[in-house]
Amino acid sequence: MLDFNHRKNDRIRPRMRDRGIYLLPNLFTTGALFAGFYAVVQAMNGRFEHAAVAIFIAMVLDGLDGRVARMTHTQSAFGAEFDSLSDMVSFGVAPALVVYVFALQGLGKFGWIAAFVYCAGAALRLARFNTQLDTVTDKRFFQGLPSPAAAALIAGFVWVMVEYGIAGQDVRWLAAAIALFGGLTMVSNFRFYSGKEINLRKSVPFFVILLVVLAFILVSTSPPEVLFVVFVLYGLSGYADALWRLTRRRKAPGPTPPCPATKNRYNLDHV
Repeated sequence: MLDFNHRKNDRIRPRMRDRGIYLLPNLFTTGALFAGFYAVVQAMNGRFEHAAVAIFIAMVLDGLDGRVARMTHTQSAFGAEFDSLSDMVSFGVAPALVVYVFALQGLGKFGWIAAFVYCAGAALRLARFNTQLDTVTDKRFFQGLPSPAAAALIAGFVWVMVEYGIAGQDVRWLAAAIALFGGLTMVSNFRFYSGKEINLRKSVPFFVILLVVLAFILVSTSPPEVLFVVFVLYGLSGYADALWRLTRRRKAPGPTPPCPATKNRYNLDHV
């Protein structure tokens, strides 16, 4: 009996040892998780500029891990779950705590409720994204504001306020409005452009490289203002798209009614 169990364990252990994880994409995910945790620590220490920059770094690393996994064919179920948990920390918990410590503490219960609405919106957004991943037909658009973009919206706001020396208490109502806007927009049904059809391995015209260079120059001139404006426009793009589609639907011509002569002739033919 003991010998049988020993041989059985020998057959199982090699399979367990073979179940490893891919290092390269998970390094980027771990870096994003560290950046989100670092943002929380810096906010608790009153270094809000460092906290905002850390959230932007987490966003960049989060955008790289998936692309690296696809390009190197190292996708895995573990990587997907790890990425989702990392996103919850970096783009859900971290921005909510940063904006709460920066500006929302003076609002009492309403302050932490606004921060919680954002945090809960991020959790619901990630859960919906994971459950609908295999059923989405149009990959060009996200349903609801992506959590990294919502986090960048809050981080950009905090960064701009610190850059101009504005205290969080002076803009606490605006901070609450931005937190509520981000949290509710994440769980909305508005469409937001995903950029997933962009293939980095394909050749592009020369002017595309020129536009990328100009974008880097523009961001480097004044990172807080440029990044904040970019993500404000992106956050409003879903509402603009919904308004444009509603207007287009109302202006679309309906079915053409038959002319009276044709209608009377049809009735006479069937008398």
